[in-house]
Amino acid sequence: MKAAHDVVRHPNLSSDAKVLIMYVQGLPESCASEALSDHAKRLGIKGRAYQRAKSQLKEAGYVHEWRRQGQGGLWMTDQLFSNVPLTDEEARRLRGAKAQAKPADRSPAGGQAGTRSVGGPQPEVEEEREKNTPHPPTEAPAAASSEPVAEADPEVVQAERVLLSLRHANPQLHLGVREARSLSGTAADWLRRGVKAAELRQALVNALPAEGVRSAYGFVRHRLVHKLPEAPAPIAPVATVRRPVTCEGDGPEHVFRPRADETLCGPCAQQAAEEAHFAKYPPRRQPWRERVATILEEDAAAH
Repeated sequence: MKAAHDVVRHPNLSSDAKVLIMYVQGLPESCASEALSDHAKRLGIKGRAYQRAKSQLKEAGYVHEWRRQGQGGLWMTDQLFSNVPLTDEEARRLRGAKAQAKPADRSPAGGQAGTRSVGGPQPEVEEEREKNTPHPPTEAPAAASSEPVAEADPEVVQAERVLLSLRHANPQLHLGVREARSLSGTAADWLRRGVKAAELRQALVNALPAEGVRSAYGFVRHRLVHKLPEAPAPIAPVATVRRPVTCEGDGPEHVFRPRADETLCGPCAQQAAEEAHFAKYPPRRQPWRERVATILEEDAAAH
């Protein structure tokens, strides 16, 4: 009764979470293979209410989950429920002890050294069977939380912090350390495209599905990929404005604004080019007799 009393008086558990874990703790052995979500449906706890309750129970240590890839490449979730809070290490040790036990051995593993007692039928159960996806297990090993990001870009480090902070904005988006790290590269693309960290967080937590988020990793990954903003258009280089210079051409002194290293303005450059052409290829002049004959022929033809 002490375990039930502790659940009822727990300050961080909602009424849905308390009802759910007390209901599970009182189930017979025949219900051991059912998922927590199935029990919640029987109690009328669905959607976001269920996700909140499960998240609170996980934070309090009453529920632990592990993701693994089974036959055919499908991802499955193993759940362990307990009537007392367990740390991650205690839950892993208990899970390992149950895996090594013989199939006929139904005795509770709570009496083993180094673990707290777990009452009644609280074995691991499989909750979800999803399509094969490349995401890692939900919970990373305890040592992973202290591993530094080696030689990571500043955007990647900042993106990982944003992803880990999503659990505080909405418990449905609770990501493990390894999950956040695997998504940090994709999230960093948002930051490289000018999106601020606060804007990225809002884009991920706003407008969640009404039926709740089934997989925090899958939901965040889908939103990061499919709602990635377009890359900003490249900024056209600003043309260098040169100072006016004095034209070196003939005629009155005047100035012009060169585009490069010209010393002549446009009109003077054109005149200089024509003069150079005629100097190299002078026009052929006709004798006066031939010029007169040509004029007379043209005049006669006109009449």
